[in-house]
Amino acid sequence: MKAALLQGAQALGLALDDGQLESLLAYLALLARWNRVYNLTAVRSAPDMLTHHLLDSLAVLRPLQAQTQGRALKLLDAGSGGGLPGVALAICRPELDVTCVDAVAKKAAFIQQAAATLKLPNLRGLHARVESLGGPFDLITSRAFASLADFTAWTAQALAPHGVWMAMKGKLPDEEIAALPPDVEVFHVEHLTVPGLNAERCIIWLRKRAGQ
Repeated sequence: MKAALLQGAQALGLALDDGQLESLLAYLALLARWNRVYNLTAVRSAPDMLTHHLLDSLAVLRPLQAQTQGRALKLLDAGSGGGLPGVALAICRPELDVTCVDAVAKKAAFIQQAAATLKLPNLRGLHARVESLGGPFDLITSRAFASLADFTAWTAQALAPHGVWMAMKGKLPDEEIAALPPDVEVFHVEHLTVPGLNAERCIIWLRKRAGQ
């Protein structure tokens, strides 16, 4: 698994150290262990978890770095489920203060356990509905969570004045983009290639329109 993770990370252009690789594998093992009892994800096999979950989440690291330039930011992972991409981002970008929120208590509890087990002081799990959260968060992300209109509407109150949204999607969601309200704009779309995954992936970057 470590060799496969290292190969995948290199294919994504990532230079992860041994500590980060070990933490990512420990997270994957913890996710698999909890999943047997709490059904955190439908993906069951370790190789599939590595590709569909971990590498899929790691694929956003370089685009994220390009946007944040290594700044210390507060990040909210909305509808985080088993902690994707939030936990992976917390491991690989220690300058990020990551909050993973989920409406399901057992999923938020898992994130808390992951933060303790992996000794990640920059990670926390929160059991709440995203609509109830305050902020401000500099960056709000989601992965397979909701339509773009719902995602931005439900988290708008938590976004910092100059903050941005990073929505992880499969195919380019043209209909969802067309359905966005006038006060939200897409400012960048980035297509991703995930090693070992034969499926389309992209990031939709959004922000509140100036003057709104």
